[in-house]
Amino acid sequence: MLTVLAVLGALVVSVGGGWWFVSGVLRLASRPGADPVPGPRGAPVDPGPVPPPPAPASSLDPAGPDGPAARAALRGGTWIGFLERAAVTACVLLGQPAGVAIVVAVKGLGRYPELKENPGASERFVIGTLASLLWAAGCGLLATLTF
Repeated sequence: MLTVLAVLGALVVSVGGGWWFVSGVLRLASRPGADPVPGPRGAPVDPGPVPPPPAPASSLDPAGPDGPAARAALRGGTWIGFLERAAVTACVLLGQPAGVAIVVAVKGLGRYPELKENPGASERFVIGTLASLLWAAGCGLLATLTF
């Protein structure tokens, strides 16, 4: 009985909680100046003049991964994310890590035409997919600790 509850709990937390987690990660990535590496790697960065104070949290970069253009290009992303997290968590719970590779491959192939036509949406796709996969795998691994 405990195993059934752990599995159901993991699936619910993975699908529902993952939506909150991925949305938060995308919002963080859309803030102006969110790029953690300002300039080419290894190159010295000129601090220049004193930067303006940070923008309010509600001001997001419209061209960022949580902006309207990226959202419009990747229609249905919320539902795809729900299904992706359920499938990844199930694969982890069943001890079938190869299934995760199949989920990622299907998602990538299914989104390829949209990403090819809208290169700006690829950032949203990559960030959202990686955040979603990490959350789902984590939920599955935590649940496996109970049995």
